[in-house]
Amino acid sequence: MNGIFSFPNPVNEYAARSVATMVVILATATLILNSVWLAGFLAYGFIARVLTGPTLSPMGQLATRIIVPKILKKTKFVPGPPKRFAQFIGLVFSISILLCIIVFQNNQSEAFLTYSRVLLGVLISFAFLEAVIPFCAGCFVFGYLMKFGIIPESVCEACVVNSEEN
Repeated sequence: MNGIFSFPNPVNEYAARSVATMVVILATATLILNSVWLAGFLAYGFIARVLTGPTLSPMGQLATRIIVPKILKKTKFVPGPPKRFAQFIGLVFSISILLCIIVFQNNQSEAFLTYSRVLLGVLISFAFLEAVIPFCAGCFVFGYLMKFGIIPESVCEACVVNSEEN
């Protein structure tokens, strides 16, 4: 059970970018269709990745079992804790999106539709940056939280070494 509820460290950057690409596609579909089911699947994916890495995440499985090893055939390892933190931020956004869509569909409150669209726009933007550049905004924030001592260095010793090299 402990093996299931663990996050990989290190993480293959190409797998993370593949998942980010799928998040862009799913979040864009959610934005266009305003679907509670798609929003729920988006939220589930982030919950699964925060708790288990790719183990219980359909997108994570697709990325780690098919896209990266059979199509991209590339490996670049990066520290896992910043990626997990980024997934947690995505989780907060995706649950907020899901709740806004549920409230909109039950109350027809246009404000909640607007909130969900703004949140989806932000999520799509940052997932796009991760997929294309790659720039991981959550990892960037994680680095500053470590620098300011909010996250202890013991959480990611490889991050400390990487920041000293830059």
